Amino acid sequence: MEDALSVHYAQALADAVFRADSELKPQDAVAQLQDASAVIENSKELQAVLLSPAISQTRKTAVVRKLADAMKLHRLIRNFLLVVVRHRRINEMEQMRCSFEAAVDERTGYVPADIRSAVELKPDQRERIERALGTKLGKFIRAHYHVDPDLLGGVLARVASREYDATLRGKLNTMRYRLAAR
Repeated sequence: MEDALSVHYAQALADAVFRADSELKPQDAVAQLQDASAVIENSKELQAVLLSPAISQTRKTAVVRKLADAMKLHRLIRNFLLVVVRHRRINEMEQMRCSFEAAVDERTGYVPADIRSAVELKPDQRERIERALGTKLGKFIRAHYHVDPDLLGGVLARVASREYDATLRGKLNTMRYRLAAR
């Protein structure tokens, strides 16, 4: 769930990344922010330090700078993290990351797609699905795959508010409606 503040921070970062003089490719910015977010998310000690009111802002800044240097983060990502920590919003980092990814996708012409299948799909199957959806919609697809054991077989894709049902259950339901209509 995106909140307005997370979107605001993410849009500000996207504006900086998409400036002509940023020297940071959008996909690199996404990857670096994902990495930094994962480090923060997976370290309870780091979260405790960055969220604690007992630790000075100077120390928190030093911790973020060391983390950014160790991870070789671009200055824009480092500065973004510093702003987030300074404004005591580190607990919203995951939402900001998601909002940033959505902003980058929107600006680069990608549309997110949630694709569910009964079993793990092979890379060539994924490629065919993405190509078919992209052709149908006239856009690039940023697919997020999930295995859903409740599906009998096939694929269920959700893109924006549209659903494309190529599951066995969906085909059986379609046949049932056609037979009932006769």
